[in-house]
Amino acid sequence: MNKKTYSTRAFFFVAPAVIALLTVGILPLIFALCTSLQQFVLTKVHLKGTVLGLWPIYDAPFVGLQNYLSLLSDQSFLAALGRTFLFLIINLPIQLVLGTVIALLLHKPGNDRLKSVARVCLVIPMATTFAVVGLIGRLMFNNDFGVIDYFWSLLFGHKVQWLADPALAFVSVSAMDCWQWTPFCALVLYSSLTMVPLEIEEAAKLETDKWWHVLQRVQIPFMLPGITAILILRTADILKMFDVIFVMTRGGPGSATELMSIYVQRVGFRAFEQSTASAQAIVMLIISIVLSRIYIRLVYREI
Repeated sequence: MNKKTYSTRAFFFVAPAVIALLTVGILPLIFALCTSLQQFVLTKVHLKGTVLGLWPIYDAPFVGLQNYLSLLSDQSFLAALGRTFLFLIINLPIQLVLGTVIALLLHKPGNDRLKSVARVCLVIPMATTFAVVGLIGRLMFNNDFGVIDYFWSLLFGHKVQWLADPALAFVSVSAMDCWQWTPFCALVLYSSLTMVPLEIEEAAKLETDKWWHVLQRVQIPFMLPGITAILILRTADILKMFDVIFVMTRGGPGSATELMSIYVQRVGFRAFEQSTASAQAIVMLIISIVLSRIYIRLVYREI
């Protein structure tokens, strides 16, 4: 087989994946970027035609960066952005700490059968559909028949409006997010711990009887790639988190749990201001990329 034939066959093997990536990922991103530079209100624009029968052309006027500049004075957008960062700052450290604890427990020698069962149980929340997680949370925190409120009333003698109180609704959504994604952090960190050479770990344990010294000097350096991956993936997930919140609270009560994804959906599909919603989505994409770069520079460079 000559080099040209090999390249042609390789292209046809890769082509379906490239086409799928362009269709599902790149083209919608380009369309959102173009829309964010126009005055695109869904109820006012009309389709003028298409390019090659694929790319739609609308009669929406070009406004440049006006949609992006208007976000600086949009108090609702800034409030949703603040709630999203608050959600990120609260949930991400909790999931990292709990995931590290679970990973260390799984890494301890002995109890192999119990650890096998634990690993299977950890997969269940991750494999559960987001909408189902939201439905579970809505049922668990229900004021009339929710199991959380039942045990709370047994312990403290009164019921709590978990999803009707703004602060408690935020806590409830955060709890469900931690329930679903702490196992992911645990499994990633546990897989990182399996890369620690056994002789190095045993030598460190002989040198000191303090477990945190072993953790700091031996185990954490091997966990840094996993921690970086968790930071990047979970940050992206939280910035676009929609399903769980929408099913549990729909962004309420009021706007207490209206994170950016919920706010973008409200602007784009309730107010029909597609250009503003696209600009907000592009800003969130830029924030996600910037945070990812920061994580890599601050964490991954330590390896």
